[in-house]
Amino acid sequence: MKSSILTILFSGFFVTAYGQTAEQSKAIDSYIKKVIQINEIPGMAVGIVTNNKVTFQKYYGTENLESDKKVDQNSMFRVYSSTKLMSNVGLFQLVEQGKLSVEDKISKYVDNIPAEWQNVKVKNLLSHSSGLPDWINFNDIATDATNAEVINRLSKEKMEFETGSNYRYNQTNYMLITMIIEKITGEKFEDYILKNQFSDSKNKVVFSSNSIEKIPNRIVKYNYNKNTHQYEKSTFVEGRRAHSANGLAIALPEFLQWSIHLSKNDFLKPATQALMWKPFEYKNKEITFTHGWDTDIFNAIKSYDFSGGNVSAYRIFPDQNIAIIVMYNGYKEFPVFYPMINQIAGMMDKRMLNPYMVSEEYTKSEPIVHPNLKKENYGYRTEKDNIIFSYQFPEGKSVEYIKSISVTGSFNNWNPDDQVYYMNLKRNNAFELTLPKSHFESGKTYQFKFVMNKKNWLSVPYNAANVDGTKDHNLTFKID
Repeated sequence: MKSSILTILFSGFFVTAYGQTAEQSKAIDSYIKKVIQINEIPGMAVGIVTNNKVTFQKYYGTENLESDKKVDQNSMFRVYSSTKLMSNVGLFQLVEQGKLSVEDKISKYVDNIPAEWQNVKVKNLLSHSSGLPDWINFNDIATDATNAEVINRLSKEKMEFETGSNYRYNQTNYMLITMIIEKITGEKFEDYILKNQFSDSKNKVVFSSNSIEKIPNRIVKYNYNKNTHQYEKSTFVEGRRAHSANGLAIALPEFLQWSIHLSKNDFLKPATQALMWKPFEYKNKEITFTHGWDTDIFNAIKSYDFSGGNVSAYRIFPDQNIAIIVMYNGYKEFPVFYPMINQIAGMMDKRMLNPYMVSEEYTKSEPIVHPNLKKENYGYRTEKDNIIFSYQFPEGKSVEYIKSISVTGSFNNWNPDDQVYYMNLKRNNAFELTLPKSHFESGKTYQFKFVMNKKNWLSVPYNAANVDGTKDHNLTFKID
């Protein structure tokens, strides 16, 4: 490790337990403070629910850069696309009541849709498999355009792909979900969600997709301008049609209580929740997504999650009865929410610490902590008649759940399963593979990268000199 900051960032207190000790809370708090320091985050709120009880709830920094008002339990962070979680739950509440089916065609609820949209079903909206044109991509759609006007404009565009065949994140899907909810309930979308998911909340949950609207205690994110090296407050304005997709602002206590209600099946019965979390069957079998939620399995531990605006994220581990919420109002270099959730989860149960996310957090933090590192060749060295590939996992971190590190590239058709290129663990968390130079063609430039556990492609450090200059940022080497 090159810095005490990174040492603290990647050190942790690990136990296999579902309770939360004072030592764990202290370690989590220390880690969060270092993340905020490194990434120069103005304000943040972090919460943890364990066994349906709030076990960690902390506030950091200020609501904005224009005043010194501290983030507290009344601060409402705009969570952007994390709003979709509440929209999903609201839709499945109607499924549970028998008022609609995910197999219903949207034409049952939405009038005057184009002929090309006739085969789109409710499940295609939730899984982003509709193939519909995305209204957010068209600048000629006015902010105050009616839903009918938006549909009429989009009817002039071709479908992006065959419905059900692929995944493409799409805001039109949630505009239509809003229309379906309002058609069935006869209520405004916002009123329906607040009544059925936040009935015990007062003035700490609000819908608005207008970043410049003045709302007491609402926090709007800052975007970091790398040219001026300053934060600039977001001024992005969208219409009411975006409320179900990205309009929610919520205080941490209310988000934590929402999570408890979700875990206790106060919103949805277990069978309905299982349907919501059931993977959608795309024609492209490589895609993994449920009916509105991202999903992951690591060490046989399932989790469901979603994020928004690169400034909010929620993840629940249902079998462990743990949920983690991270919300903040800006970041300097890279979004920190998933690395943070990964580290926090690992501090509570080491089996939930994904080493790939640890490596990525380290690599992406390096240019902030050490912005002036000398450019040098990375990933290999030559010794006599051999080429030695080398990958350094952060020292002091457990490699228990690293099943494999492989080097893959143009020399083996980018195949991470090629066991000839599996690397061996040496001391101090270094992985190496030695091959004779004769294994490669002299004078030819090869591209390569490292892959963890067969599927996780590791990012290249910013100070690597041997990169190919492509968008893939591949490493290179040549045998003289």
